[in-house]
Amino acid sequence: MTSATITLKPGKDQSLRRRHPWVFSGAIARLQGEVVEGEAVTVLAHGGEVLGVGHYAPGSIAVRMLDFGPNAQLPEAAFWEEKLRNAYQLRQGLGLTGQGNTNVYRLAHAEGDGLPGLIIDVYGDVAVVQAHSAGMYRARPHIAAALQTVVPGLRAVYDKSAETVPAKAAPGAQNGYLFGASSGQEHIVHENGHRFVVDWETGQKTGFFIDQRDNRSLLARYAPGRRVLNTFCYTGGFSVYALEAGAELVHSVDSSKKAIELTDRNAALTDHADRHEAYAQDVFSFLKDRHNQYDLIVLDPPAFAKHLSARHNALMGYKRLNVAGIKQIAPGGLLFTFSCSQVVSMELFEGAIMAAAIEAGRPARILHRLTQPADHPVSLFHPEGEYLKGLVLAVE
Repeated sequence: MTSATITLKPGKDQSLRRRHPWVFSGAIARLQGEVVEGEAVTVLAHGGEVLGVGHYAPGSIAVRMLDFGPNAQLPEAAFWEEKLRNAYQLRQGLGLTGQGNTNVYRLAHAEGDGLPGLIIDVYGDVAVVQAHSAGMYRARPHIAAALQTVVPGLRAVYDKSAETVPAKAAPGAQNGYLFGASSGQEHIVHENGHRFVVDWETGQKTGFFIDQRDNRSLLARYAPGRRVLNTFCYTGGFSVYALEAGAELVHSVDSSKKAIELTDRNAALTDHADRHEAYAQDVFSFLKDRHNQYDLIVLDPPAFAKHLSARHNALMGYKRLNVAGIKQIAPGGLLFTFSCSQVVSMELFEGAIMAAAIEAGRPARILHRLTQPADHPVSLFHPEGEYLKGLVLAVE
């Protein structure tokens, strides 16, 4: 056991017995011992039974559980190596490691890998760590050491936590290498044989949106001969797949000039850049006067809601965006539309898209329901981890 313990109120232990990894502050009867944010605490049922060990933090989610049961393992060196080895072996089984066709994948997906608050993405021979909790931030030396043991051929580990760790828990946090150093060269990764420039030091998130890999492959099936518009394109993942698949033309739109520069660079890595144009422009403005110009449109916006309080406004945002897309798409066109807002369920998202089609006055049929790939697993006991959802619509 840890030196500090948290005892739950009567009846508040059921979610932990079902292995849900969050303890909410309202479930706590008392905290015994000294503990600072990010330290490990032992969680007890009201009668004193040990339920497990987790990272403590003041706030709504008071404990993020790392291990369950009376023999729960403390988060020391052996713990991190065991957890990350288990995560790596899963990716091995998925065929994502040790091959040249794809050398970018998510190694640790927070609660989905039993590591709440931790994201690790692998780009070739570099692992990028992103801590979303004080506990994971404090554990970075252990995590970096375990990665060197678990992942073959790792050249460097980069910490990208400054933007994600709670500010009060790590004032003045700065990104930097925990192991190794920058190569000083442009870093190109491979995904399903396609090449992409990745900038984990200054790019969004960890540098690339790995979670759309399977959905990009699906788009490639439909892209040949079509006129494709990729909105909120970031680094142009969907654009590259469409170009390589034989799209007639591909237009990429993002409000960020840096994103457009990366998209152009990635398009140039194909042999089809002459069929691509990129626009640094607001997506809503761009869509206003594009009637029937495209017969495949991708709507992949950033999260419109990160908290429940913003969910209604997010749904209105998804509706507004999809009204614009559905109105402009050519008859018989395909709409790939997404939400990465965790607090918006597939049911609510589908309802917003239905409302958009009604307002746009266009009949539409669902061809596919989409989600995140297998290297972004969802714990059966933590359904909140299923954040990415999407639909492919045939619009009449």
